[in-house]
Amino acid sequence: MRLRLLALLVVLVVSQPQTAALPAQQLAARGALASGDLVIRNVSVVPMVSNAVIRDAAVLVRDGRITFVGPLRDLRVPQGARVVDGGGGYLVPGLPDMHTHLFSDGDEVPDSAGAAELGVMVANGVTAVRFMIGTPEQLALREAVRTGTVVGPQLWVASPQLTGRASENAIVTTTDAEAREAVRRVKREGYDFVKLTLFLTPPVWESIIHEAAQQGIPVVGHVEPDVGVMRAAAAGQQLEHLDSFLEAALADSAPMKTSLTQARIFNMRNWPSLDYIDSRKVDQLAGAVARSGVYIGPTQNVFNTAFGTGESLDTIQSRQDFKHWPPRLREGYLRAHARYWAAANDSLKSPARRAKYVAVRNQFVKALQDSGGKLIAGSDTPEWFHLYGFGLHRELGAMVRAGLTPYQALVTATRNPADYLGASAHWGTIEPGKRADLVLVSGNPLENIANTARIRGVAIGGRWLDRATLDEMIARGARATGKAP
Repeated sequence: MRLRLLALLVVLVVSQPQTAALPAQQLAARGALASGDLVIRNVSVVPMVSNAVIRDAAVLVRDGRITFVGPLRDLRVPQGARVVDGGGGYLVPGLPDMHTHLFSDGDEVPDSAGAAELGVMVANGVTAVRFMIGTPEQLALREAVRTGTVVGPQLWVASPQLTGRASENAIVTTTDAEAREAVRRVKREGYDFVKLTLFLTPPVWESIIHEAAQQGIPVVGHVEPDVGVMRAAAAGQQLEHLDSFLEAALADSAPMKTSLTQARIFNMRNWPSLDYIDSRKVDQLAGAVARSGVYIGPTQNVFNTAFGTGESLDTIQSRQDFKHWPPRLREGYLRAHARYWAAANDSLKSPARRAKYVAVRNQFVKALQDSGGKLIAGSDTPEWFHLYGFGLHRELGAMVRAGLTPYQALVTATRNPADYLGASAHWGTIEPGKRADLVLVSGNPLENIANTARIRGVAIGGRWLDRATLDEMIARGARATGKAP
């Protein structure tokens, strides 16, 4: 969504991903590994190989990879190892965020802030990231993380947005020839995915899908209603935001075909469509999408809070996130917030309809999970006052509010992203041989998902970062973005 909904508010009032085909060494080399031995002991390990905890445990890391996970009594500490006492905390795998962006993608913040922004993510336990509207600067950051020049999450970078209208960081794509050249350019420049956003006609979408299959690059992102969820799923496109799901769930008797996908949410005349959602169609569509095998990133937290439940200005301004927002963006979003939540909109965007919006999105997520769907957690931050890093923990909370268990929610931010990226041999669980991307938290996240945000320390590629170091990384990020001219 990356700041596009703000701009739209002003205006308006292939094949399934095959990254597993990448060479194993390339997947393993997305982030640098520390040298030496690290022991984390006096912890309960949440390995995420099952819904279970290894208590009174320890983990041994050698040269950035896990070599031992098990009872503390069975561990022989190597001489010279760095030993971290976990203080009875819980050790979980590093958390990937499968949909995020940077303030420095745009004009408000200099490119030089990118490294500090990555530091905020790491300080929140985010150890792998998929950028969803890519820039050349992100490709440079990907290389800097790979070589260890920058301490940051492993990076996967989607292309600049393919869209039918001029927009920020866009490749405008309106014809078959433009579509095919756009895909070839994306491949040539080294991006990991083709990212689709808005205003793509079905013929242009089809051309993108066909050329992406020829080039062997996966397609991700938005789905316009005139393309449709099942057509995109059948083509193997990875689906974001539950785009076009509501349109597909309208009752046959509904007097409209348009609902609340993307910018349509700002048109108050579209809100009565919620009165015509067919709950049976919700479950049927979720089951069909699950059976297609595509991965789905619902981005629940931002959509539900920004447009459904709402957040007071006191809540927004009291969060740590607020100080990170560049002043001009902050003011723009405050104006957008005031316009969207104006009382004049309540006759159509009523509290009952807003509650229905959240309930239907939650029903989709629960039905996808129950049908065996492949959910991946993505925060789509920075967006609507939610910041990268912090936003991923809120996304996990939103998954639980949709009806997932804490374990199921945590799978969406550990094993599922690793599987999706073809990297499950390298990370996603706490097992011998895996990268030492680890987060030490206070409290069992399988009992309360909010415990993922109670971070005491992070290991990234075996490099241990204590709480004081993480706090400084967050402060550095705020200085780099929150005081931008």
